Formats: sequence, C-alpha cells, structure tokens
Amino acid sequence: MNKIFIFVFKIMKRVSMFFYSLYSKIYTWIKLKGNGVEFISVSSNGVPQVDVALGGRFSIGKNFRMNNGKYFNKIGRQQPCMFIVTKEGYLSIGNEVGMSASTFFCTNRISVGNNVKIGGNCVFYDTDFHSLNYLERRDDKIDTEKRKSLPVIIEDDVFIGAHSTILKGVTIGKGSIIGAGSVVSKPVPPGEIWGGNPAAFIKSLKEINGT
Repeated sequence: MNKIFIFVFKIMKRVSMFFYSLYSKIYTWIKLKGNGVEFISVSSNGVPQVDVALGGRFSIGKNFRMNNGKYFNKIGRQQPCMFIVTKEGYLSIGNEVGMSASTFFCTNRISVGNNVKIGGNCVFYDTDFHSLNYLERRDDKIDTEKRKSLPVIIEDDVFIGAHSTILKGVTIGKGSIIGAGSVVSKPVPPGEIWGGNPAAFIKSLKEINGT
C-alpha cells in the first residue's frame, strides 16, 4: 500500500511540475517581451521578476538559463532572479550564461560576457543607491541625484560562487573565479581566484591549470 501511495504521489508531482513549467515558460516570455527585452533564446525554470523602465535597455544572448523560485532552486534560495533596469541603464547578458536566484540592479551599465556561471543568490549593483553625505540623504531627490554609479563588467568564462555581491565599478577578468559569499569591491584581473569580504586575491589559476 505504501509503495502505491509513493508511486501515485510521484506521478502527481511530475504532472503538476509539467504544467507549472509550461506556465512559467509562457509567462517568462510575456514578461520579457512586455519589458522590451531583446533576447535570442531563454530557458527559464520558474518566473523571474523583470522591470525595465522606459529608456532602459536589457539584452540577452543565446542559450540563457535561469532558475527561479522554490520549486527550481535546490540550493535553499526561494526567490526568483530579478532584473531591474532604470531609465538610463543598460544590462546585457551574453551567450551560454546560467544563474539561479540572482539579482541585477542596473542604473548605468552591467555587462555579463559569454559562458559565465553565476551561483545562487548573487547580487550585482552598479550604484551606491544613496549619497555618502548624511545631509544629502535627508532629501530623497538630492539623495538620488548624488548617488554614484559606475559600470560592472563580468568578462567571459567567469565563475561566481553563491551568495556573492558585486559592487559598482568592478570588472572581473576573463576566466576568474569568485569564492562563495564574497563581496567584490575592486577589479579582479583575468585568471585569478578571489574570495572573502572584502574579496582579495587567493591564487592564480595558472597554479591549478598548469599553464
């Protein structure tokens, strides 16, 4: 009897996931198109949050893959991927990029290259959000005008570990690796492993790859 119950439960789960997956693919397509996103091919498990302001731009290359929500994130993070682009921002994601439950807040420029892997719950900010001057922060309009924004550039073949934060003005060089839970506040050269808070150099990938 117990085996029958388990079998029926597994079948019901597969059927429900099939229909939810179909729904998520259709709704994701609608969200991307409705926000004017330029994309070639997107594979989405679950539905992301997408908000591109008029004047903002968001482009995606081919074979982009993302996991969103509690049904598709096996790493313990239940939120969807979030793509927020303000009226002066440009967010671009290259070919063969994969991510889970990650957030991009773009007011200026965020560029993700090709063949980039982004672990769960990573965040990318190209702005400070607020002025560093407490007097300016008292006035919302002045606070917004005085906040600083600088481009974030993620070059090809980068791997960013889960729960990492990438801050404004950062470039992560080709092939580099960022350890899980890192806060990256300054540029990372190509072919290196960085980690920690704040992120610092750990070792060159030449030592691992033997090149």
